Amino acid sequence: MPPRSGAPLGIVTRGTTNPNRLRRVDRWIAHRAARALRAHPDPLVVDLGFGASPVTTLELAERLGGRTGRIPRVLGLEIDPARVAAAHPLATARVAFAVGGFEVPTPDGEPAVVIRAANVLRQYDEAAVPTAWAAMVARLVPDGVLVEGTCDELGRLGAWLTLPATAAGRPESLTLAVDLRHLVRPSQVAARLPKALIHRNVAGEPVHALLAALDAAWDRAAAQAAFGPRQRWLAAVGSLRAEGWPVADGPARWRLGECTVAWSAVAPRAVR
Repeated sequence: MPPRSGAPLGIVTRGTTNPNRLRRVDRWIAHRAARALRAHPDPLVVDLGFGASPVTTLELAERLGGRTGRIPRVLGLEIDPARVAAAHPLATARVAFAVGGFEVPTPDGEPAVVIRAANVLRQYDEAAVPTAWAAMVARLVPDGVLVEGTCDELGRLGAWLTLPATAAGRPESLTLAVDLRHLVRPSQVAARLPKALIHRNVAGEPVHALLAALDAAWDRAAAQAAFGPRQRWLAAVGSLRAEGWPVADGPARWRLGECTVAWSAVAPRAVR
């Protein structure tokens, strides 16, 4: 994805967005990056590719502020200058908007503590993903994190990868997140896997095995449905861990409809 001279790195995407669409990934960011955000006196957070409306950028600032007790500086970036111009009237003292892509241009070149890239790489070729990851991770502070993934239009199904600055462009984990009130089977989330994995959901690939194992655990936990979908999900994710899958966190996160596993367990075979 080499840019033209002085041009943002990337292409204009469809820009689809909705209020509350990114609430699940925002909740994860507030959990995963809370320590880093508190460690920096005035942390910078970048929302890369905010789309046709800046509403999710404003929501990100509010949600992170609620978790850390102070609203961080948030910079919303978009390649399309018209979208940036439309967002400017909604800027605040803590939220700004600018033209930019995977090169993540910031005032004075300041590195970010968090970069959120949601529903951006889905529209690229899989081969373009490592280059984009490397460009974004290079713009993080040493204890910063990139969260990159995809969700459906209403935010009921989502999946994202977490890449720490120290991981040299390699994810540390995959998180699956679902709205348990509308879940039929866990593998529904397959349609929202990040670009690095969505074409790997085939027999013989680790991510396919993960989803199959989660479906099987969900089926075994059917009796828990009498107590509600949350209890069934807790039982299923707990069973997945008992089988040896490297499931992170515990019931406090699982009950939110999350299941996070180490990247090493789902990395495509060609890049393991």
